[in-house]
Amino acid sequence: MPTAVAVTSPELVLPSPDRHTPPAAILQSAEPGERGGSLDRTLAEIHTLVEQHGHVLVVHPAAAPPALVHRLHAARAALETARLALVGVDLPPLGTALLALQLRQLSICDFSPGVLASAARLLAHYLHAGAVLGSVARLDQVPVGLKAHAKSWLPGSQFAVLARPEPQLVRLSGDQDPGLKAPGFPTRLVVAEGGLPAERVTGALARAWHVREVTPTKLPAASADWWGTSKLTEFAAAIPDISVLYQLVSSVRREECHWCGLELIGDRCAFCAAPLPPPGERGRRALPATRPAPGRLRGREPAPALARTAPAAAGRALPAARDPRLAPALDTGAAPPGTPQTPAGPTGGPATGVHALRPAQREAPADWGPHRPYEDPHQPPPPPRSRNPRP
Repeated sequence: MPTAVAVTSPELVLPSPDRHTPPAAILQSAEPGERGGSLDRTLAEIHTLVEQHGHVLVVHPAAAPPALVHRLHAARAALETARLALVGVDLPPLGTALLALQLRQLSICDFSPGVLASAARLLAHYLHAGAVLGSVARLDQVPVGLKAHAKSWLPGSQFAVLARPEPQLVRLSGDQDPGLKAPGFPTRLVVAEGGLPAERVTGALARAWHVREVTPTKLPAASADWWGTSKLTEFAAAIPDISVLYQLVSSVRREECHWCGLELIGDRCAFCAAPLPPPGERGRRALPATRPAPGRLRGREPAPALARTAPAAAGRALPAARDPRLAPALDTGAAPPGTPQTPAGPTGGPATGVHALRPAQREAPADWGPHRPYEDPHQPPPPPRSRNPRP
């Protein structure tokens, strides 16, 4: 199953341009409601989508009510899942719907969920969203000069505003081209007519932008609040070809999130919100702090390191062993009392290598009786011998 793309309102769903694009999942419980009941329904809807699709992308406007955003984050925390990405989009309502449509188109490609969710920020840079407004007196999403603010009170005034990717405001007069900065690539123009006629957008603006296709749609209810007026015609232009979108996303270098392990493009993971480490620290994943040290698995103590030994030379000291019983003795003169003698090698000379690690044997006194070899702590002791001779 492809990664599910969900939206928080039915007005953010545009019709599919072809039969291959999957439909968008609409969170019916995203509208503000009673405390507790709406959260329970949100938990049930998101849990069902995660179980069906594996990973879910919830596209919501960045200017959504804080209660809605808090409910989504509370649902993600209550489910304790890392397979839910909350993608906040800083675009006008119609531009948000067009971006969600592009993510739905790319969800059937071979992109991983992390790359698909991170592609939302990339695709937003290639999306042009604006509107023709009857007044800019209450517009706070785009910088408005004092002169334009004063002229907006004149009857019959209209303004062409481009909110993304670069803010631009032009006062309209007559039927000429609004003069907004056009995209440098072929686009598909989606137009939603409100309280103003859409001929200026579908005519002069579409010709100046070399638009391939114009698609009319219904104006979202949140557009009036976003633009500060109900007299408007909103439009959004984006890349229509899915093959171009695929090449655009696949050409970006992919990284691995150091926290959740998903692939991503850009500088932040859309699922766990972890930023990308600096270039010098990429590729280093920290080990968990509870990982046992080598040699202590299953309660075993670390074995002493066996250093490779070499023949003793004059004036050259060998490294001391961890166990004093395994330390080779050096023939540098008179040995201290009780020091074991250097074991002999196979050829009769001083032992080197593995032979030097064998424990030395002590000479037993004459009155001790039979010869007693060095006792190995890892071997069981021999049975005791009786002192009384047999009759």
